[in-house]
Amino acid sequence: MVEPAAQARICVIGSINMDLVVRAPRLPVAGETILGTSFRRFPGGKGANQAVAARRMGAAVAMVGCVGEDAHGRELRGILEREGISVDHVQVREGAATGVGAITVADGGENSIVVVPGANASLTTEDVQRAKGVIEQADVLLAQLEVPLSCVLAAAMVARAAEKTFILNAAPARPLSSDLLKLVDVLVVNRTEASTLSGLDAGIEPARLALRLAENGPPAVVLTLGPQGAIVAYKGRPKRVQTLHVQAVDAVGAGDAFAGALAVEWVKVRAAIKSRNPDEFRLVEEALAVASAAGALATTKAGAIPSLPKAAQVVEAMRAAGWQVTSG
Repeated sequence: MVEPAAQARICVIGSINMDLVVRAPRLPVAGETILGTSFRRFPGGKGANQAVAARRMGAAVAMVGCVGEDAHGRELRGILEREGISVDHVQVREGAATGVGAITVADGGENSIVVVPGANASLTTEDVQRAKGVIEQADVLLAQLEVPLSCVLAAAMVARAAEKTFILNAAPARPLSSDLLKLVDVLVVNRTEASTLSGLDAGIEPARLALRLAENGPPAVVLTLGPQGAIVAYKGRPKRVQTLHVQAVDAVGAGDAFAGALAVEWVKVRAAIKSRNPDEFRLVEEALAVASAAGALATTKAGAIPSLPKAAQVVEAMRAAGWQVTSG
């Protein structure tokens, strides 16, 4: 299930932020001021989080993105380098501020997030074209929606031309063009994002939501359900996958841990598809199980990048829960 990762090559295009995290007894309602209990800074941004998540699951990872020419940018670029991620295509924008995420975390782990893109918004299609080689060399291209959509589309087109798998975590929620959705091999969304893309109410039966999104083109749609696990609609077949039961501290980064782990595990699904291996559907289910376990473990520590688990930790937790782990 979780194999030595040198086989997996992941290219991540996305945001690189510094997260400014306030803890409070609960989330404030509109117009309300409440007293927080602590403040901390954490490296983050959905792109950087997912790159680190994939790297800690053992993959070789290259990052495509932008930081500002400031202290946050220097710190974040250094963190990615120390994780062993290639930053050759992480641009440093003169005069720009590095992106920040303002995050409030309630005592139960629920969170609200406001992201200021900063340098992330300056990523261009020219930057993507300069990174064409690393996309073509990867097994999987992984993207989110915190950088310009034109860049995500340009990267997806490079991946499709090179016959690489494109996984899109469609977060934060926004409508997407059919041109982009038709290039997606695996779409990863939560209920809110699924509702935005499908036009259906977020409260309807999850399998129906997933199947509706599959009508837009992606062969695989993954709907994450937090503590309830996830549902995958793969080639018209919906399947629910359970997750680990943990004591949640902070849900920040859990979705990114899920996406990064899924990208690494999907390399085996990709190989099965290419070889017409009859184990294809089982491998899809196993990929979801690993990703769900990684996401659950990420909720047990504060912050985004600091909470992302390593492959050995995921395997250990799955075995402790009595889940079958075939390797790792």
